[in-house]
Amino acid sequence: MIPSSPFLLDERVFLHIGILKIAAVLEADGYPVDVLDFSGVKNSNDVLDNYFASNKDVTVGITATTPQIPFGISIIQHLFKYKNKIKKTILGGPHVSLMHSAYKKELSNGVLGRASADIHQLMTFFDTLVCGDGEKAIFEALVTDLKIVDADDKKSILFLSDSDFDTLPMPARHLVDIDSYKYTIDGEKSISLIAQLGCPFKCAFCGGRNSPFLRKIRSRSTDSVLRELEWLHTTHGYKGFMFYDDELNVNKSMIPLMKEISLLQKKHNTKFKLRGFVKAELFNKDQAEAMYDAGFRWLLTGFESGDERILTNIEKMASKEDNTSCVAVAKAHGLKVKALMSIGHAGESIESINNTKQWLLDVKPEEFDCTIITTYPGSPYFDEAKLTGDFYTYTSRKTGDKLYQKNVNYLVDPDYYKGDPDGGYKSYVWTDHITAKNLVIERDKLEKEVREKLNINFNTSRPGIKFEHSMGQGIIPGYILKSSDK
Repeated sequence: MIPSSPFLLDERVFLHIGILKIAAVLEADGYPVDVLDFSGVKNSNDVLDNYFASNKDVTVGITATTPQIPFGISIIQHLFKYKNKIKKTILGGPHVSLMHSAYKKELSNGVLGRASADIHQLMTFFDTLVCGDGEKAIFEALVTDLKIVDADDKKSILFLSDSDFDTLPMPARHLVDIDSYKYTIDGEKSISLIAQLGCPFKCAFCGGRNSPFLRKIRSRSTDSVLRELEWLHTTHGYKGFMFYDDELNVNKSMIPLMKEISLLQKKHNTKFKLRGFVKAELFNKDQAEAMYDAGFRWLLTGFESGDERILTNIEKMASKEDNTSCVAVAKAHGLKVKALMSIGHAGESIESINNTKQWLLDVKPEEFDCTIITTYPGSPYFDEAKLTGDFYTYTSRKTGDKLYQKNVNYLVDPDYYKGDPDGGYKSYVWTDHITAKNLVIERDKLEKEVREKLNINFNTSRPGIKFEHSMGQGIIPGYILKSSDK
């Protein structure tokens, strides 16, 4: 089951690759699998009632990103009345994995805090928690009496190797109605895929920096990626592909992969339209040329800030000069750039926000997104923050600048995440230089001014920022949902 994601502007954009890979390995081992998706579905309890009216001896697995957790809890609470039909309930996905990573850090420090409280709350709702890679761990979760199956450990036999990632079955997209997802790249019907797992960098705001399954790079072979692209093209007619790798150019085999993708298009006498993420300071003209030839027309990059001190506090590794060069190289090779920006970092001020605004006006990206930072579990902002009174304080290791955070109960409150860009933002962070209220005001001013001056219209179809891994949805075949149900 995939909980709803009402915090997104459009819930039916990206398929949930992670849970579909779990479904695929289960099917390959002979298990019958259904996928229930509640993205955009208002009558989720009715769907659950209909399902359990004709099914029993069911093991329920729920995946959830951090903002989806309250909706996952809601599903479990409704399912209490079907406990005689349910063999076991399992929670996996980014939230529990990242929170468990923070929990282990608290244990090692001998001070239990908000991560420990969150994990113990989740244990009261679910029989088993799966943390980290799920493709092997799901089989352990089905039979264990343990409350936690920890696959987020490089020494564990449950931790995926490059070979595992390369040879595991493709996501079970046949279990979802992929035509219900409306994602396009420059007007071309598109779908997402993942060629590489993990990012080795240490950005302070990023969830997963302390989690091996999101830090260690695991790559698929070129042949494996090509087989999936070819299957999606020949079977479903897709010519648009979003690579959800984090980040594409961390892979040293990226340029050979691009060349093979170009040859695949020649083989089928077609043209792909591709989109993906790159790391700014690693981006160069050779990569740009190869990506353009392969069909890339859009790049997304988390530049985050146009202020050098903020970039230092973030530990982004990229300087403002690196970021400016990345945009220039992309533009010189016909690649459009979506600049992913964020404010509310340690040391943030009106001056640093204005520097971000000016940088955007100077480099002129074709699209941008500016959000107020969320302190996700598994990030240094969350894991290294200290309780001070009734809030938490993170201190930059480089400058001593501070970021203050409201204590959020992630199990019940999704409102901290992003927000409607048309006046719907909330801030749960503040600094010595700017209040939470003024962060919202300054974000709205930046959004309005930059869009007006660069003549960038707001794209209402965008699903939101890349906040954790494997966003997406799917519905069980046979459940016909009326338009009024969505």
